[in-house]
Amino acid sequence: MLLPRPTRMRRSEGAFPLSPATRVHAPEPVARLLRALLTPATGLPLPDAPAPGDGVLTFRLAADPELGEEGYRLRVTPTGVVAGAAAEAGLRWAAQTLRQLLPDPVYADRVVRGVDWRLPCVEVTDVPAYAWRGSLLDVARWCHPLPFLYRYVDLLALHKLNTLHLHLTDDQGWRFDVRRYPLLTELGGVRRESPLGHARDERADGVPHGGFYTQRELRDLVDYAALRGVRVMPEIDLPGHTQAAIAAYPELGNDPGTRLPVGTTWGISTHVLNVADATLDFVRDVLDEVVDVFPFEYVHIGGDEVPSREWAASPHAQRRAAQLGLARVADLQGWWTAHLTDHLARRGRRAAAWDEILDRRPAEGTTIFAWRGEDRILAGRHAGHEVVAAPYTHTYFDWAEHDGPDEPLAIAGVLPLERVYGFAPGPVLGVQGQLWSEYLPTTDRVEWRAFPRLAALAEVGWSGAGGDFGEFRGRLAAHLGRLDRLGVNYRPLD
Repeated sequence: MLLPRPTRMRRSEGAFPLSPATRVHAPEPVARLLRALLTPATGLPLPDAPAPGDGVLTFRLAADPELGEEGYRLRVTPTGVVAGAAAEAGLRWAAQTLRQLLPDPVYADRVVRGVDWRLPCVEVTDVPAYAWRGSLLDVARWCHPLPFLYRYVDLLALHKLNTLHLHLTDDQGWRFDVRRYPLLTELGGVRRESPLGHARDERADGVPHGGFYTQRELRDLVDYAALRGVRVMPEIDLPGHTQAAIAAYPELGNDPGTRLPVGTTWGISTHVLNVADATLDFVRDVLDEVVDVFPFEYVHIGGDEVPSREWAASPHAQRRAAQLGLARVADLQGWWTAHLTDHLARRGRRAAAWDEILDRRPAEGTTIFAWRGEDRILAGRHAGHEVVAAPYTHTYFDWAEHDGPDEPLAIAGVLPLERVYGFAPGPVLGVQGQLWSEYLPTTDRVEWRAFPRLAALAEVGWSGAGGDFGEFRGRLAAHLGRLDRLGVNYRPLD
């Protein structure tokens, strides 16, 4: 019961038993990954083999136009395993498939005795439908512990999801360590309290919440994820959702004489960055440190939900808009986006942003994350942009899965599993599931909201749209046994 569903698979008689004599012949990173995936539960050392042969797990690179960057072929016979791919990414996904072919105890974190570690004989050819298969994790509202980020990477890789989108900054907290501006985390990383109940409820818990990740911690996370085929994309949300930054450095705001707190309520803050040259310099400095930590080609610059009220009241913003020939001060958001995009391009990176920037004619090459509905996917495509489909209607997993009284508090509506599985993104770069964390204060709550819906989206991203939900649900029921072994706090199937 493989999940995501492979492109083609044929079973045959027989099995290959893993044993203390089993060895590995593979590129060094792939061999390390195989041991990381298989040795903890099986106890097998899986030493290197100098060449392919009987009793060997052979993972090799070979030109194969059908497979692209991430596709693979996997063949299990009674005498061994042979996996082939055109790039190491494909071999990594072959390793995940190999693990799924073994009994569920292989997902245990310690040696399990008395298990017959047999791989059924199969031939698999597997190529993803979409190049981008991601999940956003909001660590700005709640700074989840670093070990959970590692665990989340493992869960993404299990489902052949290849991108972790880390939302690192927002009104309620700044989690990225910027060495040039230490107050961003010292002051901007701590809020005095958090809301209790829903946004309409004005109660607060009175408990400070803070935290951040050092650059070394994030570099190590990036390396860990890379071994597993997962890229990490940072998001620094600009020029809105910046109250935490302005709380740390008031000169970034439109009224430097006002000392703002780090945000203590959910929703959209009216406080945004000003348009001074010094603030542009600040943002460039921040992005320079970001690209030094995260090697991924894409850097997300936010761009969503930018109120223009403060700019409208600011003489400096009004002058800037007039100098630029802008009809409205709200159009300064486009000016901001252009500066950020240009700066990232000079650093060899591509800017990604939420779909609001489509209203301001973003620079060519900006990747659009379409969240406000399926019409925004079409708008991004028609404007000639690369689009990641992330509409709230199908991919906002902070929504409840059911409207029953036992569901934990959620930010908005209901998103059932079947609707996620039925998503048809069309011709886009890929798909991404969002876990905004206003109502996900614990890692258990994150897992409850993520799974099993993220597994459904993973299948859409890898296998394409149009699958049979009943057939998927049957495989998913079996797949939950793997999540049980991993201790995932998933929501049970209805």
